[in-house]
Amino acid sequence: MRITKIETAVIEANYDWTIVKVSTDKGIVGWGEAFFAPGLTGVIREFNEFLPGEDPRDVDRLARLMRTAMGATGTAGMGYHAISGVETALWDIVGKDCALPVYQFLGGKYRDRVRIYADCHAGKGLSSLSPVLLPRTPGWAQKPGKTKGERTELSPKYHGGQKSEARQIRAEDYARHARAMKQRGFTALKFDVDVPSEFSLDDYNRCLTRKEIELMAGLVGSLRKALGPEVDLAIDCHWNYGVNDAIKLARACEPFDLLWLEDPIPPENTDAMRRVTEATATPIATGENHYQRHHFRELLERKAVDILAPDYQKVGGLLEGRRIADMAEVHYIAVAPHNISSPIGTMASAHLCAATPNFLALEWHAESVPFFDDLVKGRKQPLIEKGYIEVTDRPGLGIELDEQVAFKYRKQGEAFFDQPA
Repeated sequence: MRITKIETAVIEANYDWTIVKVSTDKGIVGWGEAFFAPGLTGVIREFNEFLPGEDPRDVDRLARLMRTAMGATGTAGMGYHAISGVETALWDIVGKDCALPVYQFLGGKYRDRVRIYADCHAGKGLSSLSPVLLPRTPGWAQKPGKTKGERTELSPKYHGGQKSEARQIRAEDYARHARAMKQRGFTALKFDVDVPSEFSLDDYNRCLTRKEIELMAGLVGSLRKALGPEVDLAIDCHWNYGVNDAIKLARACEPFDLLWLEDPIPPENTDAMRRVTEATATPIATGENHYQRHHFRELLERKAVDILAPDYQKVGGLLEGRRIADMAEVHYIAVAPHNISSPIGTMASAHLCAATPNFLALEWHAESVPFFDDLVKGRKQPLIEKGYIEVTDRPGLGIELDEQVAFKYRKQGEAFFDQPA
């Protein structure tokens, strides 16, 4: 069996969902997904220069070839997004060829269903970001009379602190959303607390005022009251703050027994992250902006993290993700993978989570995307039910992309598999 071609399509959802399709001369097609990035599809298509003619079952060797080809991008970034999408598609092919689910090639499953934590943002509905993190209105959500790209009432995604974007923050919105998700059966939820507010004084200095910390802790308190002790609660800060104020926030949240506080400071400085982790009883999670096992090794060996949160659509592939989880297991650290992908990437991550002994919970970021489940060909019930994904025993990933539905929500200006832009 040989690879014949590699194609891409982009679905415009809350983020760009970049789908990878790898075809073979045996007629087996593999599906994968790559974490979004500007110009990503062009990078993936460059792999057609050397992957066609290769045996798709040589997954690890081909991943190494792709890493070598991406040498000009260094040891992180968009090249690893591209590799991750193709590597997942190769595993899908291997599973289909052997009539086995992907988790069997990652060590076999520890669990029959994978626990999901829902990312509830800031108590509001859908927001959509472009590949350069600008708020946008997807083409399918355009209101009549509006021009392409003009914003509708979709909530803009904020990445914290800008007083210029301050808006009213209502604890009741958080609590209402939390109660609704609890009713749906989720046992773990995550909310954003890096919310622009009237108390922000500076757009750039990574500092929090006392009033901002009080507001954030108040939101967490409202959530804990709404959820009770039965539902685990995590909060996200999107790398916005400095060490001292991150510690103040983490300590202010200690009475609420968080599952974790995520990305309180930027990801580059491991020693700075260690200072935050050591200074609070609130567990600190990070990892979605780290690549390959080499970057995670430093986090683990310096005791800079309590919970590891790799993104399997960007770390370099599912096998690399398993290696990262194994390293975390050596340190008795749990893994809670970051995931903002479509059903394809979500199910791929679920296979790895099923095969990971130190797995905690997998993120689901698409609660507000109305067509999420429609993208799964032939599926009648939701992919996620009562806060869990059932691990399929079907070959490969066990799901197929419904290309007709995907075409409806495609991103204009991008090729849709064999159809040019």
